[in-house]
Amino acid sequence: MKKILALVLALCMIFALSATAFADDYTIRIYSNSNSTERTTWLINEAKAAGFNISIDDNSVISGDTAAVQAANENKDGDLIFGLNETRWGQLIDGAYENLTIADWTPSWADQVGEYKYDGKAYGIVIQNVLMLYRNDEFGTNGEELHFDHWADVVNSGYTWYRQNKIGGTTNANINSAILYAFTDPASPAGGISIDGWKALWKFCADGKSGGDDYKYGFDPLNKGDVAISEFYSSALYGKIDAAAEGSEHPLIGALEPENWALVDIADGTYYIAEYIGLLDKAGRTEEQTETVKAFADWFGSAEVQAAWAEEFDSVPCNAEAVELVYGDDIPEIYLLPNFALAKVEGTDMTYAAYVAAHSAEWTNIMTNLGFYWADASDARPEPDWDSLDWATLTQKAA
Repeated sequence: MKKILALVLALCMIFALSATAFADDYTIRIYSNSNSTERTTWLINEAKAAGFNISIDDNSVISGDTAAVQAANENKDGDLIFGLNETRWGQLIDGAYENLTIADWTPSWADQVGEYKYDGKAYGIVIQNVLMLYRNDEFGTNGEELHFDHWADVVNSGYTWYRQNKIGGTTNANINSAILYAFTDPASPAGGISIDGWKALWKFCADGKSGGDDYKYGFDPLNKGDVAISEFYSSALYGKIDAAAEGSEHPLIGALEPENWALVDIADGTYYIAEYIGLLDKAGRTEEQTETVKAFADWFGSAEVQAAWAEEFDSVPCNAEAVELVYGDDIPEIYLLPNFALAKVEGTDMTYAAYVAAHSAEWTNIMTNLGFYWADASDARPEPDWDSLDWATLTQKAA
């Protein structure tokens, strides 16, 4: 498959080079949270081969969606943004940042991304979701299959689970969004979540196992057998399992054909996000330079390039033609789970993704003010007196 994609990508690069040679001296400034060193190195090299000069920081400089957007807003030098998720893109398109305006743009592949688009503004490139995994060997359930109605049911599972050790971060936020999904209540003063929801999330934190700074994400504790259940994001899973033996004496075995692990069967499904790409208005950029930025975005989101990106980094593209190139009819199970991010929230006309966007700041403030997610168990907070809390204050940023 990689040889086929390499040939297709090479042809795509030749086309891009001929199409953009007239402005090949312009350096396109990119901001992104999808910026591991491997991703940025790959993109810089492939873009150069296609005739584009780009500048993008890896995650040693900018880490996470908040940092990416803040840097773009402060520096005012960006040509485009890619990555993020619906929550952040909704804010960008609605003008939440004073120095960031998303330009009008429609790529040639716009009809290939289905519902993952903000028409005329931003278009999906990669689909991500958070997963709940478990070991079914002697380090986990000993053969018992796990079936939950909701993500929050993990707190009553009787097994050990991993929980993150801080509030911030895109993956951490998505795990929280998955857990809170079953408790939406538009009338609740507690950020649109019922009090039972916050109790469940507190239990998730209080009884879950955190490895402090030893575990950046949930793969390592599961791979080492430290917990029976854990949460991880989809795009890196198979690559992690392929290399699992490097980090454990009792590793997970089998990527596409699991041997000692499985997905928790959750009736609700899971919380998907899509990463998007959009152009920024930039003061002083010439029309010719703007056309170069558009050409790069059109190239990067194309089926051929997104197929190569997906093949390289174990992801699923939004572009249907790219999916066909990479997977054919054999799409991995982790991308076939029901998507409740796009389910309507009862009592509103909003999808759950939009509901998260509307309330995410309040949720962060609640968790920060009440002291969720201590890294060290010796610094555990006492459980709040839920009946006496002032939610009007808790939903506000701490002074």
